[in-house]
Amino acid sequence: MKKKEVLELSTQYLDKVIKHYGESKFYSTTPYLSVENSKYSDTQDFNTKGEFCHILNEIVIYWKNILSEEELFRTLIHEYVHYLQSPTWMTRYYKKGYRYDTHPYEVQAYREEQNWKIISYAT
Repeated sequence: MKKKEVLELSTQYLDKVIKHYGESKFYSTTPYLSVENSKYSDTQDFNTKGEFCHILNEIVIYWKNILSEEELFRTLIHEYVHYLQSPTWMTRYYKKGYRYDTHPYEVQAYREEQNWKIISYAT
């Protein structure tokens, strides 16, 4: 996908995600949205599609790693779910020994991605 297309669709899709899930009790506003080239300026990380920064209350989409509209929608849902989750517990779970693939918040975020069609067709 081209950057312009990702920029335009990200805003549309995020609006639908916000409407579906509502706002977080941990932040005073909905998250900011940033579309960037890559997580690292000196290398291409194809596995990282996006991330949520709880300090800045920002969802970052790495547009060069997004290959389809479905992938974009799933990434926005995944990162928005992190916005809804407690930043304190995100850290606590890791300190308790959970890994990325077993972390309860990651498991939940991946599960929610499966709702992308339902959310995308909602008005």
